[in-house]
Amino acid sequence: MIVLTALVMLVVSFWVVFALIGAVLKLVFGIIGGVFSIVGSILGVAFGGLALLIAGPIVAVAMLPLLVPVLLVALVVWLIARSARRPQVVVMQPNNVAH
Repeated sequence: MIVLTALVMLVVSFWVVFALIGAVLKLVFGIIGGVFSIVGSILGVAFGGLALLIAGPIVAVAMLPLLVPVLLVALVVWLIARSARRPQVVVMQPNNVAH
């Protein structure tokens, strides 16, 4: 019985030790993965921003034939809305005049 108890304690102690080692390794590799993720996201933003600066004007010029009619319609709507407004009436109040 004592031998069986010693064997069970040995197995449980190995289990606990290996579980703690696994938890430490999981924490360490999680931190390393998080650092790589942050570095990768920073590099992605940098290279993505650079690609956008290069491709943005090209896309804008390519979309110009599609955007000109839309801009003209928006301009007509703005002119109609602006002409329908009443002009502002400003009433000037005289200052206190000493008699």
